[in-house]
Amino acid sequence: MNIWLVICLIAAGYLFGSIPFGYIVGKINHIDIRDYGSGNSGTTNAFRTVGRLGGIITFLGDFLKALIPILIIRFVIFKDSPYMHLAILIFGFACVIGHNFPVWLKFKGGKGIAVTAGVCSGLDFLIIPFGIIVFGVIVLVTKYVSIGSLVLSLSIPVWVAIRLSDDPYYPWLILVSCLYTVSAFIMHRKNIKRLIKGEENKIGQRVKIDK
Repeated sequence: MNIWLVICLIAAGYLFGSIPFGYIVGKINHIDIRDYGSGNSGTTNAFRTVGRLGGIITFLGDFLKALIPILIIRFVIFKDSPYMHLAILIFGFACVIGHNFPVWLKFKGGKGIAVTAGVCSGLDFLIIPFGIIVFGVIVLVTKYVSIGSLVLSLSIPVWVAIRLSDDPYYPWLILVSCLYTVSAFIMHRKNIKRLIKGEENKIGQRVKIDK
């Protein structure tokens, strides 16, 4: 894989990732969701600020903006290519960065979990039921979305290590997949501090919106 191809994947991934679905949904509801709750434009804050429907739309938008182009990468652009999986992970990570730091919103976006879910789903379809079960059980037991998100991020390099061990670019796959975990922990650093202090919001809590 040459450097120009990597640059193109990063640029395209960033542009797709920076589409601010949470912000758009908030504006439709006449608010900037970044002014409320956790202060980001991701799915969890959308649920808290604009309700269930707005949260679902935000999740689907963030999920699909990664999944759709990755399916094109997998089945059209890089079909039968030896570096197809690596291309997906590079594009996907750039998509996560674009979501977390969108240029259109002065680099203030979400935390990248819904986008990461879209990337992983495109990388390996079997991760969908696994991810739903793991995330669902953890959130159901703990009532904290942040814990479910962090545990899920930890499973990404483990999943890649097990499922893609015969890939010719295996060491690079492990390296790039670890970046997803590192990014998730960095973006959730405030959540981690609140969890330690016992101040983290539990699932189902809504923030008061003054319109």
